[in-house]
Amino acid sequence: MVDSFWQALLLNPFLQTALFAGLSASIAGGIVGPYVVSKRIVFISGSISHAVLGGIGFFVFLQYITGLSGISTLLGSILSAIFFAYLIGTIHLKYRQREDTVIAAIWTVGMSLGVIFIAIVPGSGAQLMDFLFGNLLWASYQDIYLLLLLDIVIITTCLICHRRFLAICFDETQSYLQKQPVQFLYFLLLTLVAITVVMMIQVIGAILVISLLCLPAAIANHLTTRLSKIIYLSVLLSFIFTFLGIYIAYTLNWPPGATIALVITVSYFLSLPLKSQSV
Repeated sequence: MVDSFWQALLLNPFLQTALFAGLSASIAGGIVGPYVVSKRIVFISGSISHAVLGGIGFFVFLQYITGLSGISTLLGSILSAIFFAYLIGTIHLKYRQREDTVIAAIWTVGMSLGVIFIAIVPGSGAQLMDFLFGNLLWASYQDIYLLLLLDIVIITTCLICHRRFLAICFDETQSYLQKQPVQFLYFLLLTLVAITVVMMIQVIGAILVISLLCLPAAIANHLTTRLSKIIYLSVLLSFIFTFLGIYIAYTLNWPPGATIALVITVSYFLSLPLKSQSV
């Protein structure tokens, strides 16, 4: 089985693009995930991942009515994800006490609009399933290039802003006292989350995206408490889980996105004793 997998990887372009897409998303998730976990905005990240269906549905509908197949649904996903991230971030800052209800409403509106738009377009039901559960085989070389470009943006931004992100994640009040641009940094972090979520939707789907975004970071946190080390470990673990998930999916003919999520979740539960031993 191992030999046949490597042979297929060398000869099958679909498997190659699937692996490249998975690893590209792992870089972004491994870097951004620890900030999400530390800042405790997992729920906001989940909202973005589901609300973005509205943007995808709108761009699918736009392709249908204009006949322009060159309109990228991936680009539409990114734009809508950033829009919803800013909308949710504004609500988070303005309505701290009741943000969960409003965010749930945005979550529902985004998904509802997406389902309606996709239902209007004949033959687009498969795209809805790909969005919800992931389909690595839909990634093209153009998507791979865009994912790598987004990785560069995320890596560069986090290298420049790591200390400031660290400050707002662990002590936002102190950042205000030090005259840091807390709101700007918060929205910048949400922008990175939005971009990362879209990249991961390509791999694992909106329903399972939280597992790849947050659980590798949580596992890394069982091994160390220093955020910079958590980021490095999270990227490495995301690589391992993605590759292992694709290998198992190929061997057993399982859906790759769900398999990757299952590998990550089982690994997280197995890592829980590490946390109890380190306390």
